[in-house]
Amino acid sequence: MAIDFNPSSGATLGIEWELQLIDAETRHLRQDAREVLAALPSLSEGGEIPKIRHELMESTVEIVTGINHTVGEAQRDLAATLDALRAAADARGLALACTGTHPISDWRDAVTAPIQRYADLIEQMQWLARRIQTFGVHVHVGVSDAAKAIPIVNALSAYLPHFLALTASSPYWSSGDTGLASCRSVVFGQLPTAGPPHSLGDWAEFEDYMDTLLRAGTIRSIKEVWWDIRPHPDFGTVEIRMFDGIPTLREVGMAAALCQSLVTLFDQQLDRGYTLPRPAAWVVRDNKWRATRYGLDAIVITDDTGNTAPLRDDLYELIRELEPVADRLGCADELKVADEVLEHGAPYERQRAIRAQGGTLEDVVDAAVTELAEDKFVTFGEVAHAGN
Repeated sequence: MAIDFNPSSGATLGIEWELQLIDAETRHLRQDAREVLAALPSLSEGGEIPKIRHELMESTVEIVTGINHTVGEAQRDLAATLDALRAAADARGLALACTGTHPISDWRDAVTAPIQRYADLIEQMQWLARRIQTFGVHVHVGVSDAAKAIPIVNALSAYLPHFLALTASSPYWSSGDTGLASCRSVVFGQLPTAGPPHSLGDWAEFEDYMDTLLRAGTIRSIKEVWWDIRPHPDFGTVEIRMFDGIPTLREVGMAAALCQSLVTLFDQQLDRGYTLPRPAAWVVRDNKWRATRYGLDAIVITDDTGNTAPLRDDLYELIRELEPVADRLGCADELKVADEVLEHGAPYERQRAIRAQGGTLEDVVDAAVTELAEDKFVTFGEVAHAGN
């Protein structure tokens, strides 16, 4: 089966940011996406890809950029949509936040969005899909040729723990601490076609594999392949889907800068005739688990023979390596936010710090709301002061 790839003109960017709709009084999720979207028809109904749209559950609204060329442009795109969404939410007693899971809401209270493909998914997957009251960020980076897409996906799979640990924000599930940095990656990763990308040799092998899945009835469309990183033929992009819900726009910019810099680096290496690394599947799976469990404190496997290194050290070296690429792309400042995360804590660490200092899970929700509203990292002292 031939799958046409719509090539992009350079390393363009598109970002999808899933936001929580939170009752400003109870701090629980509210299933009000339909009402919020109805209040913003110019953003939720216009064009082929609306700026604001439904996700699986009615507790979620996803905001989407157009095609951007720089991280700063993409951030401004998101900020404009976020301003309009916040006004509509405020009018309904709703606050906005983004973490991989909501600390205190129960997935059993979720309501499915009124879209047929979501109803079909629930019918097919049952409990696996009904509990996906989770939130994430997806970053698309343009690729100029289908022949480059699969090698880049393979090479990026080595960075699943880096993507996840920097943004892990879901230690809590239904009012309990899971002991994980990201329980979202486990909840979503249980879907049969989710998880690390299948290691493939080239675009022809990707086409054959998709054809096999369709013939077997495993999927009805290649859009039902929800790998952590996947090629998106319609958009002409590689889509990085590994990020947990990201609480601040600054950190979204960090994630986008990391993705754009890595894809650009690999694209240039292909142009120079290099063969990109293709990590062993067992290494990719194991490293993803390590970041899921331990976040930035993970010790990751660095080669096929089992050598390891602290993920924090590996991340520091990666950021230094990408600085020249990011500088040429104009996203050096956004990439440097990763240093702030390493210093002040990833979202899961900031949440647990609030609890360690005597805060409640409601305080954790309040901190997430404040982080999104003020676009900065929030301490327990700031949350406690705001509540007095």
